Amino acid sequence: MTLFSLASDLTRMANAYYDDRGVTPEQRADDLNHVALCTWAFVRAMKRHLIPEEEDEAAFREELYEKLPAQQAEMIIAAAHRPNRALQDLSFAIDDLPMHFMRKNEIHKAVTIFEDDLGSSERILTSPVPLFYTRHLARFLAIWLLLLPLGMYDSFKDTWNHIGLIPSTVVIATMLFGIEEIGTQLEEPFTVLPMQAFCDKIYNWCMEIVSWSPGDNGRELTPTKTEHAFFTSKPNSTPADAPPVYEYAAAPAAPAVPVAAVPAPVAAAPAPAAEDAAVAAATAALGKDQSSAPAKKSSGFSYLDNL
Repeated sequence: MTLFSLASDLTRMANAYYDDRGVTPEQRADDLNHVALCTWAFVRAMKRHLIPEEEDEAAFREELYEKLPAQQAEMIIAAAHRPNRALQDLSFAIDDLPMHFMRKNEIHKAVTIFEDDLGSSERILTSPVPLFYTRHLARFLAIWLLLLPLGMYDSFKDTWNHIGLIPSTVVIATMLFGIEEIGTQLEEPFTVLPMQAFCDKIYNWCMEIVSWSPGDNGRELTPTKTEHAFFTSKPNSTPADAPPVYEYAAAPAAPAVPVAAVPAPVAAAPAPAAEDAAVAAATAALGKDQSSAPAKKSSGFSYLDNL
């Protein structure tokens, strides 16, 4: 898609999608004219970006101050990358239009294609044919054309003093050097294309498109459908017709259960002396009875019995 069709398509959508309910005709005209001027400013800044400074800088500044507001013109001129600044202004102008956000997205798609075209043009400008190739081709053509009369000498032996060599060599040299020059110009085509005429046509077409208004052809149009209040309300605010939002209170925290203090362990009381004496006497008597009992012989097998 060319810049001509893109610029026309962008301004056409801005004009057709504009929601003029509650907007005065003067405000509508001012908004759409601003979009058209920003579109032209991008194309004009792109032209200045792609050709040498000495050829277009003075005319570029003069046209910007003539057609744009002074502050906007100064911001574009002062920018390091002027086409990008002009595209930013165009995006701001589109986003400020009163219309549905989905329609704005469609217009912004054209701005994205503008950016792609700018990148493609910059690649052509910054990727020329290597200088060695150009010089080698010019030297080869010069040597070949200088030796050409020797190769055609016998072919013109029927002419007086081989006079036919001169016009033949001139014609062939003109053709070949012309092809070589065309190849050199194709490396940077922006200096030979009528870029200023392109910019003037885009300006005239955009300004003409935004001058048209709905219904000026005598046909009554259907009223624009109302946009949902969610998309037109201010940030962090609830629309008047929005359903109520129910908020559930958090469950109250359970009361803290008091923890009873654990009593400190009570130390055991020491045993009385009489109990200690009784335990000792019973232990001694038990040991005496076991020592006086006869030892029983084991009935099990033992290797000691065979010795």
